[in-house]
Amino acid sequence: MPQSTEQPADRPVPTSADVARLAGVSRATVSYVLNNTSAVRISDPTRRKVREAAERLGYVPHAAARSLRAGHTRIVLLPTAHIPVGPLYSHFLNELQWALRGLDYTVVQYGSLGLDGDGAARAWAELRPVAVVSLGEIALTPHGVEMLKRSGAKAVITLGPGRVDGAHALVMDQSVIGGRAVTHLIDRGCRRIGVVMPGEPGLEMFSGPRLAGARAAATGAGAAVRIVPLPLAYEEDSAAALAARWRALGLDAVFAFNDEYAMLLMRALQDEGIGIPAETAVIGSDDLLLGRLLRPRLSTVRVDLVTGQRLAELVDRVVRDPGGEPERHDLMDSRVIHRESS
Repeated sequence: MPQSTEQPADRPVPTSADVARLAGVSRATVSYVLNNTSAVRISDPTRRKVREAAERLGYVPHAAARSLRAGHTRIVLLPTAHIPVGPLYSHFLNELQWALRGLDYTVVQYGSLGLDGDGAARAWAELRPVAVVSLGEIALTPHGVEMLKRSGAKAVITLGPGRVDGAHALVMDQSVIGGRAVTHLIDRGCRRIGVVMPGEPGLEMFSGPRLAGARAAATGAGAAVRIVPLPLAYEEDSAAALAARWRALGLDAVFAFNDEYAMLLMRALQDEGIGIPAETAVIGSDDLLLGRLLRPRLSTVRVDLVTGQRLAELVDRVVRDPGGEPERHDLMDSRVIHRESS
C-alpha cells in the first residue's frame, strides 16, 4: 500500500502550562527554574522534574516574552569581525562568549558587513541588546552610543585604540607592540629595519599604529635608525618577490607584523640564502607555538590580553549599575621574547 505524502498536522507549541502540568508544579515554579532565578528557593528534585518535563515536551522559553516581562533582554551583541584577527584574538573572543554565557547572557554575533557608524548602531539597536561590545572595526560615534542607550543598552563597550564619548573603552594600543619590537632590534645592533605592512583588508587598524610605534622607537633611540615599510600579501609569491630584492633594500632586520607573517617571510628569505639572524634579524608578535618550533626559533612580542572572563564581568557589572561614568581599561600588555631569529 503506497505511503501517504501528506505531512502530519503541525503540533501545538508546548507552553509553560504544559510543563507545569507534566511536572506537577505551578507555572511560577517553571518560570523560576527555567530562568535560573536564585531569589526563590526551589529544591533540587523539583528543579530536575521541571527540566525533565521541559526536555520531554521540547519546551523552550520565549525570549521576547521574557524580555517584555523583565523590561530588557539578556542579549549581548558582538558585531562579527570581518578581518583576520588571528588565533590570539580568536581565543580571547571565544573565552569572552563562554564567560558571558556562564553569566546567563545570550551572545548574538551580528554580521555588520556594509554597515558603519550610526547606521551600524541603528541596526544593532533594533535587537534591543542589553549590552554591545564593539570590536573597533566599526567606528561608533557619540550619537550612535546614545542611540543604543535609548534603545535599552545599559553597557556600550568599545575595543580599540581610542575611546568614544558615552562608551566604556577597552584600549588596545597597537603602537606599543611596534615600539617594543623595534627597540629590541635596535638593542641588538640593527639600524636598517623593515616593518611588514600586511596586504589583507582590515588589518590597517593594527598595522598603521604598529608602524607608528616602530617609527617612534627609532626616533627615540638617538641613533641613525631607518624604518622602511614593506607591503606584503599573505601569499608565498608575495614573500618570494620581497625576498628576491631583499639585499637591494639593504635591511638588517625586520619586524614582520606578527608570527604568521614572520614565518612566511623567514621561509622566503632562507630560500634566497639569506642567513637569519646573521644577515637579517626577524621578530614577530603573538608568541604562537609554531614560532617556537621554527629553526631558528622565532623572536616575538608576546601580547598578554586580559581574560575574557574579566571583560564579561565588566559587562555584567555595568549592566547591573549603568549609571556610572564611562571607564577606560587597558586590554593588553606586551613584552619581547628573545629567541634565535634575532
